[in-house]
Amino acid sequence: MKRFYKDVDVRAEAGGWQVTLDGRGLKTQGGAPQIVPTRALADALAQEWAAQGETIDPAGFVLRDMADYAIDRVSNDPAIAIAAIMPFAETDTLCYRADEGDALRERQEEVWEPLVLAAEKALDCRFSRVTGITYAPHPAETRARIAEDLAAMDGFTLAALQNLASLSASLIAGLAALDGGQDADTLFAAANLEEDWQAQLWGWEAEALSRRDARARGFALARDFALLARDADQPES
Repeated sequence: MKRFYKDVDVRAEAGGWQVTLDGRGLKTQGGAPQIVPTRALADALAQEWAAQGETIDPAGFVLRDMADYAIDRVSNDPAIAIAAIMPFAETDTLCYRADEGDALRERQEEVWEPLVLAAEKALDCRFSRVTGITYAPHPAETRARIAEDLAAMDGFTLAALQNLASLSASLIAGLAALDGGQDADTLFAAANLEEDWQAQLWGWEAEALSRRDARARGFALARDFALLARDADQPES
């Protein structure tokens, strides 16, 4: 599609901010006004449109797609995102460890355990740690506490967390990203520790490395989206 607009701007609207193209307010892919909660996020969305060349590249609208999903789907029915997120709590990568005495296990304990402990403190719950790949459920109280915490989140945060958890296979890593205290690359590398460990031993296959880098970029963008939606300072990713 050819670029069909010249000017990109942002204006205040009831309930938030909206990007305009040649003075006309944007709508979501579902047809609703694309009104976002902060000026910071609206500015980032506007930048996606401003950065387009003569031909529009749909791949350049990652933040817009998350905003549309938050508005069209999640805000109208948060249960959609919660149902998609909960499996990443129930089988969180950070809770499944290698065998005792394995060098990988030592690295997992070093990198993962502080993140799990921080999540337990923040949620006031306990996660099960598992050796091997056999499924072991978390306590019922933990599952209930997570569901309660997710239900209290706004649609934009839930949309971001759904992406964060799916890209890292870890709700704990996703929640840590929302906190904003660590950079996105560090958190993604923590969640991806086992794959990275194997690659260090045997080397990266080019396609696998490309997929890993794409997931890392997506994780960083989802984290940025969440922070922008609450108007936090956007850290370097």
